[in-house]
Amino acid sequence: MGSTVEADLYDFDKTVFPWDSGMRFWLFCLKKRPSLLRYLPVQAAGALKFLLHLGDSADAKSRSLAFLKGIDAAEEAALFWDANERHIYPFFLPENRPRPAVVCSASPDFLLRPVCERLKTEKLVCTHVDAASGKIKGKNCKGAEKVRRLAAEAPQYRFINVYTDSVKNDAPMLALGEKAFLVQKGHTVPLR
Repeated sequence: MGSTVEADLYDFDKTVFPWDSGMRFWLFCLKKRPSLLRYLPVQAAGALKFLLHLGDSADAKSRSLAFLKGIDAAEEAALFWDANERHIYPFFLPENRPRPAVVCSASPDFLLRPVCERLKTEKLVCTHVDAASGKIKGKNCKGAEKVRRLAAEAPQYRFINVYTDSVKNDAPMLALGEKAFLVQKGHTVPLR
């Protein structure tokens, strides 16, 4: 078995990037291609089912990503980050990180992979999505699922600092670090 690697663990949306990257990506694509509005009924139905507790978050997310059928997701994700990488909070930039970075997020892999590669993250653990259809492969990577996924996909890491924008949503992930930080508008606040 390999040796343990010390790293810092980061949520992505509203932690290292100021907004929900999936929503911002949808708006970015919609601005370029207004015809993507044709997917709005499917998206709205998924959101309504989720709000009424008639469906789970994975189903709602798959429906929200239905618009991927109308674009080249990899190409659009690269263009999205060309326009939005500048919004990444400075504390997450490679030159400001004391250790390797692992990102764990509910956001889709096709969307985060380009920016994580650009920013030299060591490992990305996130929701796996078929970029051609928008369908989630497996479970939505959130809450306790993040911890399960990290154990399966990144067992070699020992986390020193863990960063999130939501203590409530990421409590299981925060427990993995020696220290925990809440991120508020790009500023880190120690929790322990």
